[in-house]
Amino acid sequence: MAKTIDARGLSCPQPVLMTLDGIKAGNDDELIVLVDSDASKENVSRAATSKGWTLADIREESGVYRIAIRKG
Repeated sequence: MAKTIDARGLSCPQPVLMTLDGIKAGNDDELIVLVDSDASKENVSRAATSKGWTLADIREESGVYRIAIRKG
């Protein structure tokens, strides 16, 4: 089961830092990151791919982006 990082309501760089902390923990092969701005969506996606993670899925519903990232 993927770990969920809820970064809704936070402005950058906080969602990126939370995502990077989740990646560094190394406990999960998949993370779900919830954000509510385009800038956070782009920055989290860029940070994850720069660490070698893959964007599995990005969905938007009612102004909330659900970003699924996978190790490798």
